[in-house]
Amino acid sequence: MKVAIIGGGAAGMSAASRIKRLNPKMDVHVFEKSNFVSHAPCGIPFFVSGIVGDVNELCAYTADFFREERKINVHLNAEVVEVEYGMLEYVEKGRSKTYEWDYLLFSTGASPIKISSSKKVHYVRSIEDAPRIKAIAEKSEKIVVVGCGYIGVEVVDALTNLGKKVIVIEKEYPLPDHDVEVSELLLSEMKKYAEVKTGEAVEEVREVGEKLVVETKESEYEADMVISAIGVKPNVELAKKLGVKLGESGAIRTDSFLRTNVENVYAAGDCAEITNVITQKPDWIPLAAPANKMGFVAGSNIAGKQMKFPGALKSQMTSFKDLEIGKTGLSEKEAKKHGFDAISVTITSRATAEYIPNGELTVKMVAERNGRVLGVQAIGKGVAKRIYAAASLLYKNAKVEDFFFVDLPFYPPKSPVWDPLVIAARNLMRLI
Repeated sequence: MKVAIIGGGAAGMSAASRIKRLNPKMDVHVFEKSNFVSHAPCGIPFFVSGIVGDVNELCAYTADFFREERKINVHLNAEVVEVEYGMLEYVEKGRSKTYEWDYLLFSTGASPIKISSSKKVHYVRSIEDAPRIKAIAEKSEKIVVVGCGYIGVEVVDALTNLGKKVIVIEKEYPLPDHDVEVSELLLSEMKKYAEVKTGEAVEEVREVGEKLVVETKESEYEADMVISAIGVKPNVELAKKLGVKLGESGAIRTDSFLRTNVENVYAAGDCAEITNVITQKPDWIPLAAPANKMGFVAGSNIAGKQMKFPGALKSQMTSFKDLEIGKTGLSEKEAKKHGFDAISVTITSRATAEYIPNGELTVKMVAERNGRVLGVQAIGKGVAKRIYAAASLLYKNAKVEDFFFVDLPFYPPKSPVWDPLVIAARNLMRLI
């Protein structure tokens, strides 16, 4: 049986590896239009800052590893240009070729939303672009960053570490998926290092000589470099040509086995919709951790081992300087948008025991009035362990009482005896 996988990122290579593990006789071909597979674009800001020294470190494995160790036929710089049922056409090293398939997996990922046609506007998506972004950033004095989601926050952190003058333009507020109680704390910290313009949307980017001018309704900002991080859109053009149906988000609609509406055609990763564990509705969650698991599940099913993908929580983490920020499940504004009768509490507590001071932690917990927890956000010190714990509980539909009684360990250098998660749950119990 022949398997074609379009896209060699997290989902594509996880699927290919799983197929060969379960059914080594299957002929698996991966078509990747860039020069890298198993790539991690989330690491680009850390390469720009100098934390990561070599761009190749952003790839978990090389193409040769997959070819030699896992017997996967990897095609680099191979762009699939046409897809028909049972056959695809691709261009590799300037030559047009075809490949017949019995199973097809779309793992085509997502592309940045463009704000300008100017080639001087840079987007943080492909690790092939990372060395160029870093080189131009190092030569620039004033840089405008458009968008302040997770990637935007990390880019601003990296650039200010390099000593650059940074202007941030965000049409809402930093981390707009979060609630304002969390975002305001981040905004306060960011303003110490960068000029942050909230409530402004970019209307145009113009090239004026060697400079760029970023125009909003409110003002104009001159820069040596512009980096846009306003979001991404799923790559679905090839899937549409094959008659694959899309969901409301614009990403590929899949069932719990990651099958599309076309027989023997699957989709996984940033191009596909999955179930949101909290809402139990289709959702588009273009993140690395779900993408890897989606590839694992799709590969299992293609190889003949039936497996369901239960969905994801949209768990995320980032940092700015010494401030950690994390979220899992729904924010309060997201919960109300989905029609939940949501209540919430926001608490600030010590991150460690009182006699070993190591900063504070702010936690916001959102729940239904009937007691089911819908989401947790945290900012400050020691965020990771709280988000990990919250994600585990949310995955099992935990109630506020579960968050209160869960047996989190007490270790003075790392947590107080009353953990911030437990304190938040205790306060929510009073409201319920």
